[in-house]
Amino acid sequence: MYENIKNELEKIYIIQPITRENAEKYRILQEEAVSLIESAGAVYAGTIYQNVHEINPATFVGAGKLAELNERLEGLENITILFNGELSPSQTLNISSALDDRKVIDRTTLILDIFAKNAKSSEGKLQVELAQLKYLYPRLKGKGSALSRLGGGVGTRGPGETQLETDRRYIRGRLHYLETRLKEMEKRRAHLSTRRKKDEVKTIALVGYTNTGKSTLLNALTGANAYVKNELFATLDPTARTLDIEGVPFLLIDTVGFLQDLPHNLIEAFKSTLESAVHCDLALIVCDAKGEYDMQLQTTLQTLEEMHFASPYLVVMNKSEDISDFSAFPYQSIPISAKKGLGFERLQREIFHYFANEYLICELFIPYEKTNAYTKIKQHVIERNIKFSDDGQTVFATVPVRYSNELSRFYKKIKKQ
Repeated sequence: MYENIKNELEKIYIIQPITRENAEKYRILQEEAVSLIESAGAVYAGTIYQNVHEINPATFVGAGKLAELNERLEGLENITILFNGELSPSQTLNISSALDDRKVIDRTTLILDIFAKNAKSSEGKLQVELAQLKYLYPRLKGKGSALSRLGGGVGTRGPGETQLETDRRYIRGRLHYLETRLKEMEKRRAHLSTRRKKDEVKTIALVGYTNTGKSTLLNALTGANAYVKNELFATLDPTARTLDIEGVPFLLIDTVGFLQDLPHNLIEAFKSTLESAVHCDLALIVCDAKGEYDMQLQTTLQTLEEMHFASPYLVVMNKSEDISDFSAFPYQSIPISAKKGLGFERLQREIFHYFANEYLICELFIPYEKTNAYTKIKQHVIERNIKFSDDGQTVFATVPVRYSNELSRFYKKIKKQ
């Protein structure tokens, strides 16, 4: 279903608009666009900047700037134009026409292409296809549209090319099918979530900007083998592993990363898999200590707010192994290095602190003559170590507070949190 990148890597040239809305962050958007291009398996060929005081409804940027770009690209083959923003179908058409019918894609198309490249699970592939179809559907304006000239390469993976050869009726039917399948999967996930709550399993979600080391942290804390690569959106499908702290098993979940100006329809597309972050008991917002961490934090919080996130969270500053002064970091953030394994002791201590009022760390003494009575309530005890003596056994344990009264007769010592 997905097309491989050609042997001759596709070259992508960026049009970077500078507007009142993005005047303070357009350089960050430009840097991210370069990373997105590389993550798509293409080559960055250059950028042309354009101050946009008033958006041209036909081409977004002015005709003069398009003529200048066309002159720069004269004689160059296999060049794709990336408009680093979102274009309407007609704007895509008109820009392509102004640039001698070169292939034109926008930021959303590029991100969707990376999603198609990286989706591995059945649900992930369905979500990507649904998002692509919803985005491409209004752009299928007959065989003369820009999309019919796309050919292969970046922006056409997944169902993109297939849909150019089908009619709108088929697409509508496919959309209905995908939405139905995803709703069924969502019901199964809700059932699993209900069962976890019944089993009293606390969930911790790794959330944050893309490529900040969330998957590396999951692997380091749990010994998992989640896919890790230094590119944007390397992880699309949520990965869950057990994390043991003070004898208590928590479920640690890795989720898809966020990005500046992540289109709302993409958030909607992955809403079902992101529910693990929205409904978690605690979130770890992972930032890159060596990067634009304040922007990463604000973007993550803004995206979570759009999803009606209301859980407590800790801010984790990853990649801090070479940093000695943490005073500029967000207040109460936790510096770690997932790659070097630094800062984990404090991180786990802070995690458990959020749940400390729900658990007792204690020593229980069970005389042998009361073994039967202990056995009846033992299922609520998380035993960490047992020592036997002549008159009984001492159990070093973690006990949920709601069962503390049932175990009160066996308490020997309770550790203060």
